[in-house]
Amino acid sequence: MTGIEGRTVNTDRGKVSGVAEGGVVSFRGIPYAASPVGELRFAPPQPHPGWTDVREAVQAGPSVPQAASRLEKVQGQRVPDWNEDGSLTVNVFTPRRALEDGAARPVLVWWHGGGFTSGSGGWDWYDGGRLAALGDIVVVTANYRLGPLGYLYLPEIGAANLGPQDQAAVLRWVQDNIASFGGDPRTVTVGGQSAGAYSALMLALDPATNDSITRVLLQSGPFGLNPQDAHQAAEHADAYLRLLGIPAGTDTAKALRALPVEQLLDAYGRLSVQLAAPGNAAPPMYPVLGAPGLPRTRQQALADGDLEGKALLIGTTRDEATAFFAFDPRIQNLTTTDALDVLTAQIGRQAAQDVYQQHAARLPQASPAEIFTAVQTDGLFRDGSLQIADHHAAGGNTTYVYEFDHAPAEDPYALGATHCAELPFLFGTFDAYPGSPVLAGAGDAERALGREFATVVAEFVTAGTAGDCLPYAPATAARIRHFG
Repeated sequence: MTGIEGRTVNTDRGKVSGVAEGGVVSFRGIPYAASPVGELRFAPPQPHPGWTDVREAVQAGPSVPQAASRLEKVQGQRVPDWNEDGSLTVNVFTPRRALEDGAARPVLVWWHGGGFTSGSGGWDWYDGGRLAALGDIVVVTANYRLGPLGYLYLPEIGAANLGPQDQAAVLRWVQDNIASFGGDPRTVTVGGQSAGAYSALMLALDPATNDSITRVLLQSGPFGLNPQDAHQAAEHADAYLRLLGIPAGTDTAKALRALPVEQLLDAYGRLSVQLAAPGNAAPPMYPVLGAPGLPRTRQQALADGDLEGKALLIGTTRDEATAFFAFDPRIQNLTTTDALDVLTAQIGRQAAQDVYQQHAARLPQASPAEIFTAVQTDGLFRDGSLQIADHHAAGGNTTYVYEFDHAPAEDPYALGATHCAELPFLFGTFDAYPGSPVLAGAGDAERALGREFATVVAEFVTAGTAGDCLPYAPATAARIRHFG
């Protein structure tokens, strides 16, 4: 199965040649599906036609079309690198020994975040080489369609949860091909951060993909965000078509496939502005309940036992929501009355008063903006993560819970341990975030913390245990492992 120096392997669509990077061989930009262009735009993923010569897999494929991330001020800017053609690709990072000794390594399939609107598995932020070498595991990252291309809800033309359908196609690719890269298709952890964690849990709970998953890693999942119901998703789709100038009664699929992708992104941006509200972190389009990949609510799927028997590592950062609100003057200038009004619009008057008072009592010196941000951290991220952990542990399943507490040494924006803060620590990609305030003043201590965090994750992928983390028991804060 291996070629010269263990860098050429067979896939079900043709041979690929990777590049040796220290003790790891990296294979980047391998197509797992046909390019979603022409008649395949807004269609479920289709098999790639394959290739005859050895394909050089040394460079990541382009990102899927997208606008800039709304968290650029936190993570740093990216130079746009997207192209519809050739965007559905995977990247595989495998220990060199795995291609030589014939011993199958556990596999981590990891999904990037970005609010279902931005991101790429091929970015250097998520380079899996260091993690693969550290843990002697195979790491897979991938692109999936985002924004309107991945989450426009028009089932009549075949567009329904296309992003999740892409992710399911990646899992099928892993089952069919990862053994050639030294990976064990019988030991697959599916994981991710933020929208990627939301996606990972969907895949683990979906009967169509559940059986291919052994363990689950969930980082900062926005589990307080309920999936879109079909009625709301259809309303947003109608508004989107109006912004594009596509009248009712026309051949919608033909019209959408004929438009330049830039126009599709521009209309999505205008829809985002129309739907924006203070404190609302939801994108205009994201996974729709009842569509492929999400047949039931998370709560129902958990009650049905669809996560039973799978080890779980789940956690959040301490100050998740600062990433969304630290640079938003609408939030930073809130009075107590304003904060209560925004919360009331989200959860009702009495609940808003109760939760605001609880957090105000816990944070006696905090401003209304800080209290509001803490409420959002819990409501959007922490509470849902702990509910999942409580349910899983109560069923006797192996469960570990962490909190990432490290804040930058220099923190003029009071970000603290914000959303995405743990990513360079997990992947060891500190140098890929120039100018990011999350890493201001980072040095040897941060790199040591990164090795500690990554070692725990790698051990979980390998054995379903998590270093010195204690197995979590329901509502047991003492068993939450703190990093930082």
